[in-house]
Amino acid sequence: MEHLHSLVQANAVGVSAAILLIAYVFIALEKIPKVTIALIGAGLTILLGLVSQTKLVEGGINPHYFINFVDFNVIFLLVSMMIIVSIATRSGMFNWVANELLRLTKGHPKLVLFTLGIFTAVASAFLDNVTTVILIMPVTFFVAKHLDINPLPFLITEIFASNIGGTATLIGDPPNIIIGSAAGLSFMDFLNELTGVVLVILFVIVGIMTFIFRKQLKATPEKMEAVANLDNSKTITDYPLMIRSAIVLGLVILGFILHDVTHIETCVTAMLGASILLLFEKPKDILVDVEWNTIFFFIGLFIIIGGVEASGGIALMAKWILDVTNGSQEATAMIILWASGFVSGIIDNIPYTATMTPMLLEIQKTMGGDYTFPLWWCLSLGACLGGNMTIIGAAANVIVSETSAHEGHPIAFMKFLKYGIMTMFISLAISSVYVYIRFLH
Repeated sequence: MEHLHSLVQANAVGVSAAILLIAYVFIALEKIPKVTIALIGAGLTILLGLVSQTKLVEGGINPHYFINFVDFNVIFLLVSMMIIVSIATRSGMFNWVANELLRLTKGHPKLVLFTLGIFTAVASAFLDNVTTVILIMPVTFFVAKHLDINPLPFLITEIFASNIGGTATLIGDPPNIIIGSAAGLSFMDFLNELTGVVLVILFVIVGIMTFIFRKQLKATPEKMEAVANLDNSKTITDYPLMIRSAIVLGLVILGFILHDVTHIETCVTAMLGASILLLFEKPKDILVDVEWNTIFFFIGLFIIIGGVEASGGIALMAKWILDVTNGSQEATAMIILWASGFVSGIIDNIPYTATMTPMLLEIQKTMGGDYTFPLWWCLSLGACLGGNMTIIGAAANVIVSETSAHEGHPIAFMKFLKYGIMTMFISLAISSVYVYIRFLH
């Protein structure tokens, strides 16, 4: 075993990179659950000594201790928000809001598509994308049935809107949580730097989808009236729960906004909110709704990437990027933005972002914070918006696709790709102009 360890240490960069690359391949193939792949990779990384099993060394904290590479800010923020959303959803409050918005459209199909798209985006900025699409899909199928319209235009628009909306805030999409924690960016930093450009992208894309699907978005006056007169009186099933959830969710978001004043970490704010709501619930009933697969996938992934970082592989990647661009901030920013978009359209954007963040931290060590600041936003925009390229580009896409097929409306891979490539290209083009004007000009 000692001989194996010394052999691995001599080739640490190659071995750690091989584990990460093989994990990427199996995650992309989707033959084995990605949480299993991440945990096997993490186990091998620890077993081969790429990261240490020992917490203390020579009386001090071991910098290569495997737990050090797990970002618990990310883990606790994710778990806490999942708990808050799970409890709030049980009251029916989100469906009530969606139904009220639909009533305001008077059943006009184009307005319905636009409204569902905007609602999905706004909800995705504060809830995770998967939860948002799970909430909105039953409403979508109900409306499509009453209007006698194919639900696919609505569902495709909702997929795009969920990924676009999730880009706008720190908590909207897991890549942003990873980036925010690594770069020390607050909830308000994301609001200040990304929300404006995301709104532009959202209205452009939803507008284009409304135009593309205009011939399918037609219904008789009688059918429109049925949607305009939706009975929303019984949607909220538990008023005390709704009031509690709305207050806690509002205070948690306020806590995120005030982070720069209070200096309370977002994960602590979310944890406090989740704990307060759990006082009124049976924890075992709520904790089953936490996506533990996602949580352990993150933990395994952080350890695998920790092996690459500890071996010096991440520093080599950072040096390579700077060599290729000759240190040009503009070139580095555009490479990160567009590469992130295309790669995240093909593979899961979570492992990609988790690999890129330590690389940007290495670039920051060499080039400084001012040089790296725009690169974080390029990574966020590329990783989140790139998920719109293919039907497997983001978890929300897969959930909608599977549910739609089950309802008898399959979304063909190539059909989605036609709209997805166009959406991603337009989104990244707008982002490129924004990044250049805002940070590089």
